[in-house]
Amino acid sequence: MATPPPGIPLPPAHELALIDRELAQLDVRRTYLLARRDWLLRLPAPAPAPAPAPAPAPDGWGARATGSPARAKEASGPGAQNVLLTLGAVLLAVAALAFTLVSWGSLGIAGRSAVLAVVTAAALGAPAPLLHRGLRSTAESVAAVGLLLTVLDAYAVYAVATPDTGGTAYAAGAAAVLAALSAGYARSLPRLALPLPAAVLTAQLPLPLAAVAAAAGPAGTGWALLATAALDAALVLLVPGVRARAAVSGPAAVSAAVLGAAALLTGLAELARAGSAGAAAGPALLLAAGAVLGVAVAWREPSAMAASVAGGLAGVAALGGTLRPALAPDWAVVVFLLLALPLLAAVRASGIPAAARRGLALAGAGVAALAALSALLPAVASLGLRVRVLGEVWAATTPAREAYEAGPAATVTLLVAAGAAGWVARVLPRPEPGVLAVVLGWAGLFTAPLLYGLPVAAVLAAQLAVTAAAGVCALRLGRGPGYAAAVCALVGALNLSVAALDGRTATFAVFGLLGAGCAAGAARRPAPLPVRAGAAVLAVGYAAAVAAALGALWGLAASWWALPLLAIPAAVAAAGPRLGRVRLPAELAAGAVGAVALLLAAWPWEPARAALVCALAGVVCAGAAVRAERRGLGWAAGALFLAATWIRLSASGVQVPEAYTLPVTVPALAVGFVRRRRDARASSWTAYGPGLGATLLPSLLAAWGDPHWLRPLLLGLAALAVTLLGAHRRLQAPLLLGGATLAAVALHELAPYVVQVADALPRWLPPALAGLLLLMVGATYEKRLRDARRLRDALGRLR
Repeated sequence: MATPPPGIPLPPAHELALIDRELAQLDVRRTYLLARRDWLLRLPAPAPAPAPAPAPAPDGWGARATGSPARAKEASGPGAQNVLLTLGAVLLAVAALAFTLVSWGSLGIAGRSAVLAVVTAAALGAPAPLLHRGLRSTAESVAAVGLLLTVLDAYAVYAVATPDTGGTAYAAGAAAVLAALSAGYARSLPRLALPLPAAVLTAQLPLPLAAVAAAAGPAGTGWALLATAALDAALVLLVPGVRARAAVSGPAAVSAAVLGAAALLTGLAELARAGSAGAAAGPALLLAAGAVLGVAVAWREPSAMAASVAGGLAGVAALGGTLRPALAPDWAVVVFLLLALPLLAAVRASGIPAAARRGLALAGAGVAALAALSALLPAVASLGLRVRVLGEVWAATTPAREAYEAGPAATVTLLVAAGAAGWVARVLPRPEPGVLAVVLGWAGLFTAPLLYGLPVAAVLAAQLAVTAAAGVCALRLGRGPGYAAAVCALVGALNLSVAALDGRTATFAVFGLLGAGCAAGAARRPAPLPVRAGAAVLAVGYAAAVAAALGALWGLAASWWALPLLAIPAAVAAAGPRLGRVRLPAELAAGAVGAVALLLAAWPWEPARAALVCALAGVVCAGAAVRAERRGLGWAAGALFLAATWIRLSASGVQVPEAYTLPVTVPALAVGFVRRRRDARASSWTAYGPGLGATLLPSLLAAWGDPHWLRPLLLGLAALAVTLLGAHRRLQAPLLLGGATLAAVALHELAPYVVQVADALPRWLPPALAGLLLLMVGATYEKRLRDARRLRDALGRLR
């Protein structure tokens, strides 16, 4: 038997129910073992064990002579017996049904009665001697046939004796008689297991069929179903005797659940159709009776918590249903919620069994959750209407109170549900009720000024206070409720920001206050780091929004808003380490603001403004790169300065490529020189290759298309100097890049003369020279290979 944990004694009723259940299981097991023992005693004596097989003869002849071994049995004795008995009972039932429906008319009234009476009496009387002889399975099968024949008897009596009687009314009476007959039959033969469940199942029909026959309507049918469910529950709880309770508990419990649910659904349907309090009284009374029944069952049976849940729901529906016709739909939700609150209080009630207490609490929680959800969805949807303000900023286009679907009752529902969730959070040490309390409380308080139709200024002020309170809760509460409060504060701040765009004063006031609050939250040290990081990002965002609003207030074009926006990254870069652990998220947000400023400067395109913004952004990045931990921003600063230079040169009409490439080459070579001094093992290609290539390659391409002599001359001199410097310093990149550029420039200068000489030579001379060259190379092939290897090794030794 299950025992309670040490130190927690069970109530006497609960312990008695556990003892009864264990005794019932032991009695069922003992009955099965006795039947098995009787069957084993009736088996014939086992045959003597076979003699051992002779030793196999040579070549395996003996093995072939003995034949194959006997096969194992594929079915046990009791299994085969049950299959045969079941098939026999089914065939007898089919034959009886066919006889009653097909061959009945060929006999007279005396013959019909005699045949059915004899066959039924024989089938019902046969199990007694069969049980006496220990043939229990056979007795069960024959008893099943007999009980089926009683149904056919009832049909035969109706067809012959009372054909004019209403079929439904006769079926109700016949079901009652057959249920009583099955119960009496079970009492006379208590060793049979089938009659009692058959009696229980048959007893489900009389009352519902009688209600249908009497045209009692949905209410009468519901009462009949509920009364039958109550009788089933009484069978489960009050039947004496362990064996009888074990036989009827399963069918009766299932029947009680099904019929009880049908009765409650019928009552709910009628209650929903009621148009007045008087019309709702009847269905409400039915639901109240169902509530009493469910709670009573859970009070007596520890495993019937579902009955308590159904009873609690039915009770709330019964009480609230009588008031619903006189109330508006949203206020009816408030009434149902208030009626569910006492059920939640059952969690702390003493003297109530655990099953009933938990079921009532779950019912109250379910009603409260449905009520809160029905109010939360329209309340939140009303906040979405504020996006209309974005269609025309600073034009006083806030929707009127009539545009919102939710009413004041929605806020009452949300606040009451939040209070209930908060009380549960204090009673039960779990984070989920606390999260619900925070979300529902925020939703109710944030939407209340809007749904009550207050002036716009009062709405904004009240919602600012609610958002600030949510932010404070996010900083002070634990992880679950604290993070929920942070999300609520974020949603409220964003919605409030959209609403504030309806007017200039509201924009600066709301954006400024929200930014200041976020900055204060980011600076609070004991608060959770994710909350502080989010507050820092929002503070940067609101500062940028204020800067953009200032640009709009000054009448600047959107592209010129980039100048005040760049002040935000500059301020964050200046703060630097003083931001503490929220420095990284704040700098990332500032970087995003800087990117927005660059995009604004590029549209519509104006070179002077774009160059100015790029240069200022480069100054901000260069200032941030002064700190050792932000050296990587130096590359961004260089790229921005270069972009500003190129944009300015392009706007000035400069087409000389060196004007664009030299500003890249000089800093790149300087950086490469510094790196080579710090790391002597660094390759010259890494240090000087990008810088030299950035100028030499574009200049070489321009020189090949330049008909004048100045550019090739200057490029050749520069390439010669780079080549000599590379040879002197033993640097591979300057030597090869400079040499290749010098050779290309020389080829460009000699190309016209080569063409002239080639035209003056006879046609046979080029093939002859080519053949002579091949002969010379072939004759000195090995020497040329050694020279090529020495050249490769010499270049490889260069840096």
